[in-house]
Amino acid sequence: MAEYTLPHFGAIDIDNLEECYLVNIESNGKTIHLDLNFDGQTIDTETLEDIKTFIERIDAIDKINAKHLSNDFHDEDGETVKFYMEHHLEELEKAELSALINFDDTTGEPALQLLSKLNLVRIGIYPQSEDFFASFDYSIGMDLTDYLVVIYTDKNGGVEDMVMES
Repeated sequence: MAEYTLPHFGAIDIDNLEECYLVNIESNGKTIHLDLNFDGQTIDTETLEDIKTFIERIDAIDKINAKHLSNDFHDEDGETVKFYMEHHLEELEKAELSALINFDDTTGEPALQLLSKLNLVRIGIYPQSEDFFASFDYSIGMDLTDYLVVIYTDKNGGVEDMVMES
């Protein structure tokens, strides 16, 4: 049995992988779900090193993603984050949003206030995927909505795509 130790996950048997490993971690002051997903039962050491390096950089990647989220919201051609905010402002009741938005604050646009509540809730790592290495799921509150802004990244944390999903 060959083992490899990964941050947060501990030792895993690299010749008899489970399909999915799940843990909760602290990232930038928030508890998030972290899952590691495999397509086969074995994996090479080089890929495990990529996973380890990626996990060690999660906080830094999340901070970079926050800039991408803000840039998309403020970009007149940006669609994903702006649409996510508009969707929730239209679909949710004012009473539901009042915990996140101060509607009496005339200086703070509701969508901008809502943007500040968009937080990382989950990271999925898919080292054997051909399309992306990881997905970062952001939400204004899982108790309020099933919709997410998802940022797909490469193994270095570079943004591959950003979409709204449910």
